[in-house]
Amino acid sequence: MGIVGCFLMPHPPIMVPEVGKQEALKVKKSIDAAHKVGMEIQELNPETIVIISPHGPVFQDAILIYDFPLKGSLADFGAHEVKLEFEPDEELKDEILKRAEKTDIPAIKSSSVRLSRYGIRKELDHGVMVPLYFISQHARDFKLVPLAFGMLSYEDLYAFGKVIQESAKSLGKDVVVVASGDLSHRLLPGAPAGFTPQGKVFDERLVSILERFDIEALYDLDPNLIEKAGECGLRSIWIMLGALDGFEVQPEVLSYEGPFGVGYCVARFHPEGEAESWLDKLFQKRDEEVKKRRENEDPYVKLARESLETYVKTGKVLKVPEGLPREMIEERAGVFVSIKKRGQLRGCIGTIMPTRKNIAEEIIRNAISAGCEDPRFFPVKPEELPELIYSVDVLTPPEPIDSPDKLDPKRYGVIVKKGSRTGVLLPDLEGIDTVEEQIQIALRKAGIRPTEDYELFRFEVIRHH
Repeated sequence: MGIVGCFLMPHPPIMVPEVGKQEALKVKKSIDAAHKVGMEIQELNPETIVIISPHGPVFQDAILIYDFPLKGSLADFGAHEVKLEFEPDEELKDEILKRAEKTDIPAIKSSSVRLSRYGIRKELDHGVMVPLYFISQHARDFKLVPLAFGMLSYEDLYAFGKVIQESAKSLGKDVVVVASGDLSHRLLPGAPAGFTPQGKVFDERLVSILERFDIEALYDLDPNLIEKAGECGLRSIWIMLGALDGFEVQPEVLSYEGPFGVGYCVARFHPEGEAESWLDKLFQKRDEEVKKRRENEDPYVKLARESLETYVKTGKVLKVPEGLPREMIEERAGVFVSIKKRGQLRGCIGTIMPTRKNIAEEIIRNAISAGCEDPRFFPVKPEELPELIYSVDVLTPPEPIDSPDKLDPKRYGVIVKKGSRTGVLLPDLEGIDTVEEQIQIALRKAGIRPTEDYELFRFEVIRHH
């Protein structure tokens, strides 16, 4: 009893014949593989399927288990007749939540959140519906526990997968875990998220990793490559892999294709005996990475990190320490502090012009703001601190320019200004390769329409990371 099988399945609605019609023929490999998954799940005859979706209510700081009636349709994609309904496994859901709480993994029921506040409907999303459309054509007698991954660390997601495994085993249930997720969304010109050659690189590496079931290689994937790929399935995969922790696994990639510029991979993972656990190893690798990173920090990055850590742990603002380089004490400048967590932006706040006595004080204030006051994110929690990566940009004074021709997105940052509305974008950012993109983003941030008259400024930075 416990985990009897795990599967990776894509979720493009175009795979469903009622939606894609003739276009569905372009993803025939994925459709055939999805039917094969359905037949294998029928043979496994699980009591419950746990499915992980990237398109449900995804929150920054918690995994969310669906706690509303498990009904859905593909009406939003023109297929009103495709409707599915499932019986929830309340017992397994409650056991997972109880064990997650004991292991300090943030997991909540959707009923504890006002989903309407976020514009989320209480129905199954296409990340759940598409895989279950194919599974349900073969296997029907099962209960369902759907969930949306949170933007947690890979280690925590893996640990949550282990919680699913332990919950199933403790209740004596046969459970299948389905990771719903697509790979890169940037494989071809005109793809949904734009094009980058790194999309193909990411997909090739990930498919190879899955074929080998190489958890260490997955953990070591370059965060910059992951970010450039524009994927949506990696966190689903991490939870699924955690559900297989401690098993000898037989992996098989059943299909891979990307005719619409998005990578679709179908794979199966069968547990076939005991193996060494990876759970503690992952946290050990993280600790080693953190130690190495700390040893190589320059004074700017170290001050940003220590400022946020001090504030999050104690609520106090760090005093300017002794022994800093002279220019940090004697010079003034605008400063931006950017924080990332596993390749994803976690906060970015800065000042265009100096507002403090010196650069050091500017860093201290802006590091706290980036971690605790960026309106796009919840404040950083103490348990997140070891995972955060900082960069500090020291700005040159902005200079007005009369034409976008005087911009270069790799060299210059841009400021757009209309009255009290101001938008700022730093230079040399991932995925921003043209002046047009740079200006458009800055205008959106400022709430300025492109048709309005606005002032344009440029600046350079000295980047510390």
